[in-house]
Amino acid sequence: MIAVEMSGVGRVFPTRAGETVALADIDLTVAEGEFVSLIGPSGCGKSTLLRLVADLDSPTTGSVSVFGKTTERARLDHDYGIAFQQAGLLPWRTVADNVRLPLQLHGIDRSTRRARIVELLELVGLADVADHYPDQLSGGMQQRVAIARALAERPRLLLMDEPFGALDEITRERMQTELVRIAEESGAAVVFVTHSIPEAVFCSDRVVVMSPRPGRIVDIVATGPASGRRDEDYRDADAFAHTVSRVRHLLHHGANAPML
Repeated sequence: MIAVEMSGVGRVFPTRAGETVALADIDLTVAEGEFVSLIGPSGCGKSTLLRLVADLDSPTTGSVSVFGKTTERARLDHDYGIAFQQAGLLPWRTVADNVRLPLQLHGIDRSTRRARIVELLELVGLADVADHYPDQLSGGMQQRVAIARALAERPRLLLMDEPFGALDEITRERMQTELVRIAEESGAAVVFVTHSIPEAVFCSDRVVVMSPRPGRIVDIVATGPASGRRDEDYRDADAFAHTVSRVRHLLHHGANAPML
């Protein structure tokens, strides 16, 4: 089944000087359970594209559907969860209470909430800090809480906008490994915005390379080790280095220039 389908999508923003074309002619499908990253220069429309899927904005042209529904219907049906660069945790609520919040807001009964929180905190490896507050956690742990909260209502799609951008490199790599595991175990499709080429290649089944504004799709690169396992050994593999080079070449030179 198709999780996300975009056809002829464009987004134009009016300005005092005229119009700014943020996105043009975007055609993209994301399969159920697939991990797809969006990468491109700043201002190319990656986050705008994610906002269109999340029903936080509307396309000027074209159409976007989520599991065959309008984005509004998918939002109302809680078909997706969202995680941003800042974890956005409520400082006066514990880890468990932050994860509990969307379940409370949507009227899930207490016993179901309790079981789901236990399940989620086990999934993200934070069961031992359920009673801690956000200021007692590292940046990586806070992001794991945010991911758990985004998964609280068992969405079939997870939308992520540079969730690891503020983390140091070691923590970031650890979180990438964790995210791959969480996505596989939850079965959710993921649309992931990043500026990091190695991050996109490591995490994704496919990397969507975008052009400078107006954002268009330059190419879509299939990734992943032959074994299917994205572990620390994969980061040192020739296939990983080759794919990183391929994506970097596309970003700098476009799809038509030959690789040296």
